[in-house]
Amino acid sequence: MMSGQTVTIPDDGAFASFKAECLCEEGWSMTFNKGGITVWTQVLEEGRSVHKMKCRMICKDVSGEKMYDVLHDIEYRRKWDSNVIETFDIGKLTVNADVGYYSWKCPKPLRNRDVITLRSWLPIGKDYIIMNYSVKHPKYPPKKDMVRAVSLQTGYMIQSTGPNTCTLTYMAQVDPRGSLPKWVVNKSSNFLAPRAMKKINKACLKYTEWKQRHNPGFKPWLYPEQTTLPIIPLSELSIQRAESLENIDESCLAETEEREDSD
Repeated sequence: MMSGQTVTIPDDGAFASFKAECLCEEGWSMTFNKGGITVWTQVLEEGRSVHKMKCRMICKDVSGEKMYDVLHDIEYRRKWDSNVIETFDIGKLTVNADVGYYSWKCPKPLRNRDVITLRSWLPIGKDYIIMNYSVKHPKYPPKKDMVRAVSLQTGYMIQSTGPNTCTLTYMAQVDPRGSLPKWVVNKSSNFLAPRAMKKINKACLKYTEWKQRHNPGFKPWLYPEQTTLPIIPLSELSIQRAESLENIDESCLAETEEREDSD
């Protein structure tokens, strides 16, 4: 997907390999399996901070189409995603690729993270894939109060399993830029990822009602002619190399008690 230094828009082959990796179980260790949610992790290199995680949820009351809408709808995300600090679209590249900014709260006392990603999406029959990787945009350099993380490849695969059921797989290969303490890694896979999946499921159940009151016909991910985003030339973007970013050592930080926001 990232040939040399040039930013490329994922082709059918990239989507196919993402799907294959979502379905593959070889080389992954299961770390959590409860209530229809399973989490697997992969340690890529000892001592390096790249983490690869996969989380799968069986949804008994959400259609694949609705899940796809919810994962795309940035206005709705601001409402249900309690980890989000700020998120916005920067511009579009093609009918099924754009560039966006997302910042999120990290478990205390870690510094918060942000990313700029090239996102692309593709419906494949009754299945859907949305995936992203980090890029650099000249107008959005790293901020002083955030750590710029790097998404090597992150995304969702939705498999429709019936008229009102689906399976959601989330796969992330992220370099959070910094040596993270073990408790964060464990908390991410055994607590934060399953909780995030449950929140997505809950958000899906309330989406139809919310959408009826918020621009119901507006779904630019389905109807690209609706988009109001400026077109960005690919030449404005470059690959975000992890090495060029600040690398902070937070490995000694102890977990602080924080009030869990009510689900």
